[in-house]
Amino acid sequence: MKSFFSNKPLFKIAAAAMLVLPLGNAVAQTQPDAKMNAFVSGLMKKMTVDEKIGQLNLVTSGMAITGSVTNNGVDNGIAKGQIGGIFGLYGVENVRKAQDLAVKNSRLHIPLIFGLDVIHGHRTIFPIPLGMSATWDLDIIQRSAHVAAKEATAEGLNWVFSPMVDIARDARWGRISEGSGEDPWLGGKIAGAMVKGYQGTSLKNADAVMACVKHFALYGGAEAGREYNTVDMSRLQMYQDYLPPYKAAVDAGAGSIMSSFNTVDGIPSTGNKWLLTDLLRKQWGFKGFVVSDYTSLSEMSNHGLGDLPQVSALALKAGLDMDMVAEGFLNTLKKSLQQGKVTQAEIDLACRRVLEAKYKLGLFDNPYKSLNAENEKKDVFTEENRKVARLAAEHSFVLLKNANQILPLKKSGGTIAVVGPLADNKRDMLGTWVIAGEWEKSVSVLEGIKHVVGDNVKLVYAKGANITDDAEFMKRLNFGPGMVSLDSRPPGDMIEEAVKAAKKADIVVAVVGESQSMSGESSSRSDIDVPESQKNMLKALAKLGKPMVIVVFNGRPLTLTWENENAAAILDVWAPGTEAGNAIAEVLFGNYNPAGKLTTTFPRTVGQIPIYYNHKNTGRPYTDGPTKFKSNYLDISNDPLFPFGYGLSYTSFGYSDVKLSKTNLKGAETLTATVTVTNKGAYAGEEVVQLYISDPVASISRSVKELKGFNKVNLQAGEAKEVSFTITPEQLKFYNSQLKYDWEPGEFIIRIGTNSADTHSAKVKWQK
Repeated sequence: MKSFFSNKPLFKIAAAAMLVLPLGNAVAQTQPDAKMNAFVSGLMKKMTVDEKIGQLNLVTSGMAITGSVTNNGVDNGIAKGQIGGIFGLYGVENVRKAQDLAVKNSRLHIPLIFGLDVIHGHRTIFPIPLGMSATWDLDIIQRSAHVAAKEATAEGLNWVFSPMVDIARDARWGRISEGSGEDPWLGGKIAGAMVKGYQGTSLKNADAVMACVKHFALYGGAEAGREYNTVDMSRLQMYQDYLPPYKAAVDAGAGSIMSSFNTVDGIPSTGNKWLLTDLLRKQWGFKGFVVSDYTSLSEMSNHGLGDLPQVSALALKAGLDMDMVAEGFLNTLKKSLQQGKVTQAEIDLACRRVLEAKYKLGLFDNPYKSLNAENEKKDVFTEENRKVARLAAEHSFVLLKNANQILPLKKSGGTIAVVGPLADNKRDMLGTWVIAGEWEKSVSVLEGIKHVVGDNVKLVYAKGANITDDAEFMKRLNFGPGMVSLDSRPPGDMIEEAVKAAKKADIVVAVVGESQSMSGESSSRSDIDVPESQKNMLKALAKLGKPMVIVVFNGRPLTLTWENENAAAILDVWAPGTEAGNAIAEVLFGNYNPAGKLTTTFPRTVGQIPIYYNHKNTGRPYTDGPTKFKSNYLDISNDPLFPFGYGLSYTSFGYSDVKLSKTNLKGAETLTATVTVTNKGAYAGEEVVQLYISDPVASISRSVKELKGFNKVNLQAGEAKEVSFTITPEQLKFYNSQLKYDWEPGEFIIRIGTNSADTHSAKVKWQK
């Protein structure tokens, strides 16, 4: 039989892809299902050791890879029962052929599970996850996951490697783009919404996919912000700051977990028994299965844990159930069993968990349950899906500066110069991690502006600069064909073209920032400024004295100090996805008033990293000004350029003082904290009202403040609304030095405001 698998990778990896669904639609972790147990037990009695080990083997078809290793002989392996799942293969025809091999040619006809990195959409691409988190809108986030699931299942998939819930405090790390920022509480809420959107009310539904939460655990804490690097932190920091989003995803019913590349307490997570068994299963009660990341099993040898047989046995005994690509389980476990290095019970347990996942997905009832050629035509990249993607993009944008209300722009009259390497660019609209996304179908910024203004505004365009003029950097960005193109003209000529265009205009819209391959996996940057080629163009434009609006594309916080000083306005659009240009134009011209808020702190300079709002105080805390012998810098302020929770609007919002229902409470009593928010401007707008709590005296040093709630309100011009938060002792809990999760009596500071640095506060005493 001729193989239908290609070993040639399809390089469509860029920055990682609404219908309101109630947030209560979780697939709960339930007690073991008797019917499922009986079925799986009966099947396993018929299986040989080789077939059981085969279920633990996850291979790539070669269509989409993120490592140097690919799998050969896939079709033969399926027929022999040596493969439990495939990732990187999609499309009804392709998936049907592979499933046919499994259910028709293998001895026991066990179906395959098909997975893919569906990170922020499948065919219809949404904003990158960091951008989605900036919506502070759980309904929109859940809807985006549901749309992705519907499109993924229409192309034969039933498993997605998402959500990524790693907390990240270092903007140098490229995968900060793939998560929800720096806050564990907000990250947990978003993780739960994503799981519910993917899995729906039942995994057996035709449009449901099994979520795979990654990367377990602590991957966002990589030293120096360098991909695949060491992570080392205390158990207290793990529990308090990094583990909560994973736990929230487990509580929401996530069906699978992916181990991370890093070590935890010196042991790689893929072979870490404390992490995969003691914490995940025994403490948290996780009932799904655990898969390794791409060759993370074999990579344990590089960590110094032994050869492939040794690390494979270690991983199995630690609680790893499925091996992605490395084929360590496939090629070593049988011999390790014969040598007594692993037990039959350990192999059986891993096999059972994989078979249970297939059972929960309904694949034993119908291995072809979502393989419908008609659905592939009608449910993928639809107009309705694109509307949802546009809505999500509009809500994700963060207005960082708007001097003299330069925005929104007028829709008629005058001339606008649209310049920059990302202005008339389709490929980089999608961002990182878009395996199946088709960049050719995305909307560029220039196209979007034309859609809004038509002939009512004169537009002049100039590219003005390359993404980068650094040839060596360009080679690293082009890990796939044509990902970053280089204009052959000299940089000076391109800048001069932009200057000539700007001289003809009343206002300049400069579209600059990162290309799709500048963030995401293996995209760490030591310099997080706008690339020099683009900065030179901006500096030349600034000399003209024309009002300049900068539209920034980015997969991470950038150091925008110069831009903040020289531009009239800055709109952060992340990587907005398929509907990028339309959404950006809607916001620039005031059809939607931006309401996004940062979920990660923007530093003034890379030297401040790691920087995050919920830091601890020191014994010599920072004081503003050139004070010696304090915890500050000699050359700059400690303060960030833009704090967590920050985001402007075309209108302005005023906050009253915080009113408390009580100032002395005891035990399980409930506190209500209220502010009045007033729209003081001329535009209707949305405001994300944020609740933070400080615990100034405790048994351990606490964060200066912690996010504990938010409320998104829509106010007409001149309208005022009371916004209330209900606070119970649950919001006061933290992990103490004994890792006990509890609260302590004392005085607390309730803070409510527009961002983490701008709040009104009131004090309350709470006794047990």
